[in-house]
Amino acid sequence: MPHVLPLTMMPEGKEGKVVSINAGQGLKRRLVEMGFCEGSLVMVHRSERGALVVVVNGIKYALGKGMATKIMVSET
Repeated sequence: MPHVLPLTMMPEGKEGKVVSINAGQGLKRRLVEMGFCEGSLVMVHRSERGALVVVVNGIKYALGKGMATKIMVSET
Protein backbone atom coordinates (compact mmCIF):
# COMPACT_ATOMS: atom_id res chain seq x y z
CA MET A 1 0.00 0.00 0.00
CA PRO A 2 1.50 3.37 -0.99
CA HIS A 3 2.29 5.95 1.67
CA VAL A 4 -0.37 8.71 1.77
CA LEU A 5 0.56 12.21 2.94
CA PRO A 6 -0.66 15.81 2.60
CA LEU A 7 0.57 17.66 -0.47
CA THR A 8 2.50 20.05 1.81
CA MET A 9 4.74 17.15 2.90
CA MET A 10 5.71 16.18 -0.67
CA PRO A 11 9.35 17.14 -1.44
CA GLU A 12 10.11 19.59 -4.25
CA GLY A 13 10.50 17.91 -7.63
CA LYS A 14 8.57 14.79 -6.56
CA GLU A 15 5.43 13.64 -8.30
CA GLY A 16 2.45 12.14 -6.56
CA LYS A 17 -1.06 10.94 -7.30
CA VAL A 18 -4.08 12.63 -5.70
CA VAL A 19 -5.80 10.12 -3.40
CA SER A 20 -8.46 12.32 -1.80
CA ILE A 21 -9.42 15.89 -0.95
CA ASN A 22 -10.45 16.42 2.67
CA ALA A 23 -12.31 19.72 2.33
CA GLY A 24 -15.79 21.19 2.29
CA GLN A 25 -17.89 21.13 -0.86
CA GLY A 26 -16.93 24.62 -2.05
CA LEU A 27 -13.17 24.16 -1.78
CA LYS A 28 -13.36 20.60 -3.09
CA ARG A 29 -15.29 21.77 -6.17
CA ARG A 30 -12.78 24.57 -6.80
CA LEU A 31 -9.83 22.16 -6.54
CA VAL A 32 -11.51 19.64 -8.86
CA GLU A 33 -12.12 22.42 -11.40
CA MET A 34 -8.39 23.21 -11.24
CA GLY A 35 -7.59 19.56 -12.01
CA PHE A 36 -6.98 18.08 -8.56
CA CYS A 37 -9.16 15.00 -9.12
CA GLU A 38 -8.56 11.58 -7.58
CA GLY A 39 -5.90 9.87 -9.67
CA SER A 40 -4.44 13.11 -11.10
CA LEU A 41 -0.67 13.44 -11.08
CA VAL A 42 0.68 16.48 -9.25
CA MET A 43 4.27 17.69 -8.82
CA VAL A 44 5.56 20.13 -6.24
CA HIS A 45 7.52 22.67 -8.27
CA ARG A 46 8.51 24.92 -5.38
CA SER A 47 7.73 25.13 -1.68
CA GLU A 48 7.88 28.56 -0.08
CA ARG A 49 7.02 29.84 3.38
CA GLY A 50 3.32 30.42 2.85
CA ALA A 51 2.60 28.72 -0.46
CA LEU A 52 3.31 25.80 -2.73
CA VAL A 53 3.77 26.10 -6.46
CA VAL A 54 2.47 22.86 -7.97
CA VAL A 55 2.02 21.52 -11.49
CA VAL A 56 -1.11 19.57 -12.37
CA ASN A 57 -2.07 18.72 -15.95
CA GLY A 58 0.82 20.89 -17.20
CA ILE A 59 -0.47 24.02 -15.45
CA LYS A 60 1.28 25.74 -12.51
CA TYR A 61 -0.82 26.81 -9.53
CA ALA A 62 0.13 28.58 -6.32
CA LEU A 63 -1.74 27.10 -3.37
CA GLY A 64 -1.75 28.32 0.20
CA LYS A 65 -0.40 25.76 2.64
CA GLY A 66 -3.80 25.51 4.36
CA MET A 67 -5.44 24.55 1.08
CA ALA A 68 -2.60 22.19 0.09
CA THR A 69 -2.84 20.36 3.43
CA LYS A 70 -6.32 19.17 2.47
CA ILE A 71 -5.03 17.40 -0.67
CA MET A 72 -3.85 13.87 0.16
CA VAL A 73 -1.35 12.29 -2.24
CA SER A 74 0.64 9.10 -2.61
CA GLU A 75 4.18 9.16 -3.95
CA THR A 76 4.57 7.55 -7.38
